[in-house]
Amino acid sequence: MKKSCLLGAAVLLGMLSVAAQVAPSKPNVVFVLADDLGYGDVGCYGQEKIKTPHIDRLAEEGMRFTQFYAGTTVCAPSRSSLLTGQHTGHTFIRGNKEIQPEGQYPLADSVQTFAQLLQQAGYRTGAFGKWGLGMVGTSGAPDKKGFDQFFGYNCQRQSHRYYPAHLWDNDRKVILEGNGLLHKTTYAPQLIQQKALEFIEQHKDEPFFLFVPTVLPHAELQGPEDTHYRRYQGHFEEYPHKGQDYGPDASVGGYASVDDPRATFAAMVSRLDGYVGELLAKLDELGLAENTIVIFSSDNGPHKEGGADPDFFNSGGGLKGYKRDLYEGGIRVPFIVRWPGTVHPGSHTDFNGAFWDIMPTLVDIAGLDRPHYTDGLSFLPTLRGKVNQQVQHPYLYWEFHEAGGRQAVRSGKWKAIRLNVLTAQPVTELYDLEKDPGETTDLAAKYPDIVAKMAMYMDEAHQESAVFPLRGR
Repeated sequence: MKKSCLLGAAVLLGMLSVAAQVAPSKPNVVFVLADDLGYGDVGCYGQEKIKTPHIDRLAEEGMRFTQFYAGTTVCAPSRSSLLTGQHTGHTFIRGNKEIQPEGQYPLADSVQTFAQLLQQAGYRTGAFGKWGLGMVGTSGAPDKKGFDQFFGYNCQRQSHRYYPAHLWDNDRKVILEGNGLLHKTTYAPQLIQQKALEFIEQHKDEPFFLFVPTVLPHAELQGPEDTHYRRYQGHFEEYPHKGQDYGPDASVGGYASVDDPRATFAAMVSRLDGYVGELLAKLDELGLAENTIVIFSSDNGPHKEGGADPDFFNSGGGLKGYKRDLYEGGIRVPFIVRWPGTVHPGSHTDFNGAFWDIMPTLVDIAGLDRPHYTDGLSFLPTLRGKVNQQVQHPYLYWEFHEAGGRQAVRSGKWKAIRLNVLTAQPVTELYDLEKDPGETTDLAAKYPDIVAKMAMYMDEAHQESAVFPLRGR
């Protein structure tokens, strides 16, 4: 009897051990967020001049979204929308409001991010790249908003320099000796990339959320003359860009001159793709790929700064507009999700989603309680291929606080854009995105009832902010 009991116990322990090895833990999440990368800047979205094999691999092994949108059309508010799960009519940060001597206006104490929720659920969390949502020591610093570790640029002004004088390791200022406006010793993106790879190594045995808000390919156009650069050097007809000529008294502002802006920009996108490849290789090396969700996107549409030429590269993928526009080219972004065993390889979806949907989706995946407030909805059914179970938005909303003030709404096939919001005579344009994805024909005069309905959505979505007013200036 005793032997039988011992044998039974041994068998049971063996089964539990096998079950523990087989049962998957909460999936890791790696989210790479490019900076000013256009909808058409990568191969799987139509790019023909720049090679992006690793990002294309993500699309081949995952799901490519064709109608997904950033939070808005510039950096800080788009990232605020992403992290808080709120569109720009509600999210706390709604503009690139600067503070001196370094940093941007901080997220408030009351603001909840999905990184905080994942952290509370046992995830180790790290952010490596550009922050722009609150200087060190403020309520919006990364360590106050859900990240165990941060390394990179806290301030998005500083991130215009690829060879900056310093970066931040949590609350510690890291001086990069030899760097400056006139000297290039340490290439910051490479250093940041190494820290991101180390984070995966350090936390391979526990659930982790790795956020990589890279600065590539934001202007200034510069980088090392490595294999990425040599791949494109001399391949394009070039028009040298005359920018700021740095001297001893030069400021952080402005962009330097560049002799071959097209080759330099192409190399920056190619380098970004290479970094994605290194992250994927690290997951493969550590046996983590099967239990890791990898997400790739961009914070807004392509820029035209520092000599960049989005028309030459068709960076908007045939869509109208650029960064700072609320036309499709300014806000529709590449969005790819790879999740082995759940997302069907090589699939695509036209689900109308936006940055504020990411919070409820990741919370849903992690099995957490819903956040206390979000404008988003979970697109987990879409990822699982259960399209008939996917809830749809009645509308998506954006606002932009520069250039006279702008608002936009998409509802089904209809897209309305209100310009000159801060003037006495705002103008509303209306487009049918099914027939006219390039937004070439304004139908506002033909469909006044639809314009009125879209205006109602805009008024409903916008909640006035004392810190970032749109109408109450």
